[in-house]
Amino acid sequence: MKKLIGQYPDATGHFGPYGGRFVGETLMSALLDVEAAWHSAKNDPAFMASFRAMLRDYAGRPTPLDCAERLSAHAGGARLWLKREDCTHTGAHKINNVVGQGLLARRMGKKRVIAETGAGQHGVATATIAARFGFDCKVFMGAEDIRRQAPNVRRMELLGAQVVPVTSGTSTLKDAMNEALRYWSGASEDTFYVIGTVSGPHPYPEMVRDFQRVIGDEARAQFLEKCGKLPDLLVACVGGGSNAMGLFYPFLDDPCEMIGAEAAGDGLDTPRHAASLCGGSPGELHGALTYLLQSDEGQIHEAWSISAGLDYPGVGPEHALLHDLKRVRYEGVTDVEAVAAFQLLCQYEGIIPALESSHALAAALREAKKRPAAQNILVNLSGRGDKDLDHVTRWMKEHGAP
Repeated sequence: MKKLIGQYPDATGHFGPYGGRFVGETLMSALLDVEAAWHSAKNDPAFMASFRAMLRDYAGRPTPLDCAERLSAHAGGARLWLKREDCTHTGAHKINNVVGQGLLARRMGKKRVIAETGAGQHGVATATIAARFGFDCKVFMGAEDIRRQAPNVRRMELLGAQVVPVTSGTSTLKDAMNEALRYWSGASEDTFYVIGTVSGPHPYPEMVRDFQRVIGDEARAQFLEKCGKLPDLLVACVGGGSNAMGLFYPFLDDPCEMIGAEAAGDGLDTPRHAASLCGGSPGELHGALTYLLQSDEGQIHEAWSISAGLDYPGVGPEHALLHDLKRVRYEGVTDVEAVAAFQLLCQYEGIIPALESSHALAAALREAKKRPAAQNILVNLSGRGDKDLDHVTRWMKEHGAP
């Protein structure tokens, strides 16, 4: 197998044919400034020491590696292990990346941070760091997601952020990112855009991956300590794909299988899903070439998922490359399967997962039943589900329990 760690992106921000920086002149200067600052910071031992210290003392790392013994016994087959990103400050993996970008914004002398958010966890994390560092903060959020994720809206506002409703398009994550990029193009002199996933123009896919790889670095060391070997399979949910890249990246050159669980919504055979790799084709979105949900004429299709954080019609360009190389297998998980997994983790382990994480858990449960008990499956439990309780309750009233 070709060694993958350290090979991508190239100097132009490409992961094979994917990625790049397809933006107008108004954003190019801002992106070049971020790239220069990032390359300087990541080679500065003092900056990286500050990043690691904040992850430890503020974000609460390392997060636990937990064996889900009762759920494993219920499923039958392979043992399920959970990388507990739900235990971080703010309740999801998003804080890892935001700590890094917040430190970078401060290093660059910025006064304001902006962000897009879908499920609200990235918005909460950005508002949290803004409060910690004294930044002004605007968070762009689709009006539909504001309705679905009301608890996180209240958290952002309590932390001092201005939540900007986005009513264009489908009023979801794609549209929030459109508005954030538009705003940044006119305010980049004093504003830093904290992108929440491994999508968007270079250097964001690389930078976010490198901040999130702490998940996989920790999990690799923890698994070797507990089991004396590496897991047989890694599973993570994929919308834009930052939690998945964070888990997968340190294992890419190891003999571990990997599954990325995309949101299949009502089913891959329907128009209501958000599975860009399972049901899309290459095209350009938000400044990068990647897999998209689009028409033959290149018009972006509406994405659909019960999970606001996976409701995005594209995916990070490194995932596009890993898909083409067949290094990671990408599979769809329906809303029904995700809600069933959500309930099972609550009932068997006393853990309430985010709906995003429930997609990964559903894919892992499906796979566990096919494998012997001697095998181990590591699931990235990317966030906690407090934010989703009202939404799941409404869904079950409308659809019935799975």
